[in-house]
Amino acid sequence: MTRDHFIPDAGGFSTRRRVESAAQTHALGAASASLLRGGDVLLLFGPLGAGKTCFVQGLCRGLGLDDEVTSPTFTLVNSYRGRLVVHHLDFYRVDPGDDLADIGVEDMLDEVAAGEAVIVAEWPQLLAPLVSTRLELLVLPGREPDTRHWHARGVPSLPESWHGLFGPAAAEDA
Repeated sequence: MTRDHFIPDAGGFSTRRRVESAAQTHALGAASASLLRGGDVLLLFGPLGAGKTCFVQGLCRGLGLDDEVTSPTFTLVNSYRGRLVVHHLDFYRVDPGDDLADIGVEDMLDEVAAGEAVIVAEWPQLLAPLVSTRLELLVLPGREPDTRHWHARGVPSLPESWHGLFGPAAAEDA
């Protein structure tokens, strides 16, 4: 089987925020930490090198974690304990049809359902069908080297608290 590195169309997202640097991406992650609650699932879409892991580093700092936060591209899962347990997953190297139970996804989803943890997943196309309520963020590079456009939506809807971090997509040029 071949891996599906799906990146959704930005047109399906109703909110957007522009950042000008890795430091601003980190700060966006830290600000997002205050909005996360046990039981949340955050799916991160975007091309390689767009800033997904940088966002997670800021998110974990915002949750009071002092651990070094690294990409789980090869380990598939890194778990961190702070104000919330964060299971950081990366499905880039996981093929469709692979048994997600082998990496403990079922147990993590049980922790999330109990409100004891959150999941933050990169390349999450294999996880999305398993969670009916989730936040989705799409990051796309801008025209300038360090500029990124972060798009947000919720399934079934974006919680009102997240609208303060992201403005209407029509509010700025791509």
